[in-house]
Amino acid sequence: MKQTVFPPLDRDAELDRLAQVMKGAQGTGFHVLNLIGTQAEGLVDMLPQGVRSRLEKTTISALEYAFDAAKASRGGRLPDTSDWLTRAVTLGTGAAGGFGGVGTALAELPVTTTVILRAIQSIADEHGFDPERPEIRAACLHVFAAAGPLDDDDGTDLSFLTMRLTMTGKSLSGLIPGVAVKLAGPLGQKVAAQAVPVIGAAAGAAINYVFTAYYQDMARVQFGLLALSEQTGESVESLTHLLRARITG
Repeated sequence: MKQTVFPPLDRDAELDRLAQVMKGAQGTGFHVLNLIGTQAEGLVDMLPQGVRSRLEKTTISALEYAFDAAKASRGGRLPDTSDWLTRAVTLGTGAAGGFGGVGTALAELPVTTTVILRAIQSIADEHGFDPERPEIRAACLHVFAAAGPLDDDDGTDLSFLTMRLTMTGKSLSGLIPGVAVKLAGPLGQKVAAQAVPVIGAAAGAAINYVFTAYYQDMARVQFGLLALSEQTGESVESLTHLLRARITG
């Protein structure tokens, strides 16, 4: 694939911009919390014990499905979609998932995860990175290791950005369980919120919109830093430290 040549970035201006994206992403969950009238840390406790005990395994299954399906969709040359269209698609799947409670919410997880991962791959492409390269496919999965949008977080947990991306085709499949450990919590919160009585489909649609917007923003932060690292020669770890200072300052 021919790499797009981008004009040089103003390092400080780009870090300021990425800090604003990160701050905006971390605030999106409050809309859902206001909608369902509860706290994020209590959402997973609302799920039946059997569902809670299967969350990590369910998340692994959703990621495995999404990983293969998203790659196949790009291999089939389906055009990339805009942010708003991607969010509209997941809004529809969220409404369907929230219509029937926990059962349909769990069944919807692989579909929504695929759409979001496909959008993350498009964002990688947007920043000049080939999503077919193993290390970039790994970086796309790593976006899901960010704290979820329903977490009461000030944006300082940026550890997902500094994961080592020395992946080969054979080691990619081994990455999924590690990412699933991080993603199981946010997805459990999502399923529980979709299952809130009465709100149902409307909550499912709103929650999916928030989750999609959040991970799109996190992808732009991650690949923005990777692009800045390539241009400046500074490590992602160093740039992440500077980004954290801007967020907390």
